[in-house]
Amino acid sequence: MTDSVMQIEYKILDQRVGNTIPLPKYSTIGSAAMDLRAVFDEEYIDIKPNETHLVGTGIAFYIAHPGFCGIILPRSGLGNKGIVLGNLVGLIDSDYQGELKVSLWNRSQETHRIQLGERVAQFLIMPTFHAKLLPVEQFSGGASERGEGGFGHTGRG
Repeated sequence: MTDSVMQIEYKILDQRVGNTIPLPKYSTIGSAAMDLRAVFDEEYIDIKPNETHLVGTGIAFYIAHPGFCGIILPRSGLGNKGIVLGNLVGLIDSDYQGELKVSLWNRSQETHRIQLGERVAQFLIMPTFHAKLLPVEQFSGGASERGEGGFGHTGRG
């Protein structure tokens, strides 16, 4: 890894990827995530209101480094139309080598058509840290300002 570029191996699982369907890529130099495209046998799929479809991407990544993971995120343009991820966020562990699949959920009241090769999600590579759990009777440093305050404890506004 040099200059914030990390090499990650990928395997094409559908021969249309890299030919008629573009490979995942970053849209701009400032893009944090690369676009993933829908790969299926039909020319399109229609997702009815409140329906979920598991869509392939035709590609597998192998992150390999245990200090990194992949995150699958929705695209804002589709989200604005009601198409989000069925699991809201997808976590890809560094040792996973299977096809990246995207669960698309239509939360709108309209049927939405997804075209073959359409950009349907974003793939973000992020650092991770493994924690060593230490059992204690009391937390070091005493109670924090928040303490055990949970949902809504700071009020609204």
